[in-house]
Amino acid sequence: MASNNPWRHMRTAGIADDIDFEIKGHELQFVEIELDPGESAVAEAGAFVWKDGTIEMTTVFGDGSETGDEGFMGKLLGAGKRLVTGASLFTTVFTHRGTGKARVAFAAPVPGTILPLKLSDLGGSLICQKESFLAAARGVSIGIAFQRRIMTGLFGGEGFIMQRLEGDGWVFVQMGGTLVERELAPGEELHVDTGCLAAYTPSVTFDLIAAGGVKNVLFGGEGMFFARLTGPGKVWIQSLPFARLAGRVVAAAMPAGGHNRGEGSALGILGDFIDGNR
Repeated sequence: MASNNPWRHMRTAGIADDIDFEIKGHELQFVEIELDPGESAVAEAGAFVWKDGTIEMTTVFGDGSETGDEGFMGKLLGAGKRLVTGASLFTTVFTHRGTGKARVAFAAPVPGTILPLKLSDLGGSLICQKESFLAAARGVSIGIAFQRRIMTGLFGGEGFIMQRLEGDGWVFVQMGGTLVERELAPGEELHVDTGCLAAYTPSVTFDLIAAGGVKNVLFGGEGMFFARLTGPGKVWIQSLPFARLAGRVVAAAMPAGGHNRGEGSALGILGDFIDGNR
């Protein structure tokens, strides 16, 4: 019987490729995945914590979602997509080769929240910030989501490129700090700091809105633009983007370093100033 706890899942009879998992910890979380014989989990390079001895670890080119008949060029394109989104060319596939149950665990590299999502419940696709993918059931693909509007790409904090996760299985994404989920009704607007926008469903429209007058831009510390999300769909907001945390650490270690309030911009230092990072 499936649990009502969103941070834990038990297998539901009749659903193929359905892994069991449990999210453990609070500020420094890890996900423990339970595999049946022949089942696999795919993880970002460097996310591995521990595994049972019957689980075989294999490093593959791309995201591990290939069925085997794509050929070299197909795998090369898949790996290239990952490289463009800031991820490694390789992922690691963990397959249970023994009998009974076996477990493998993966941890997020920064303090925050590991969010488990069933892509089939979201229409098969999720758009999220770069480098947010942590692990997934085998079969989930990691692609590219380009911003359609040039201004959004230049000043939207995440740049032109975000990650698009597609499939029908479980995926685990890492968010900084505390996570908030909002369900937007058709036409409903939500304004978010560009660095704090963690993920959204493709039905949500993402563009920018001016933060206000000159005083807000120069002295408000929040940059020139907010991310404007328009429903319908779901939006996930993170309270502590990694770049903001890293900026505070640099500022403390190097007094001349300044601070970083968002995720950066395609325009470098000028974009950081416009986004409120300088």
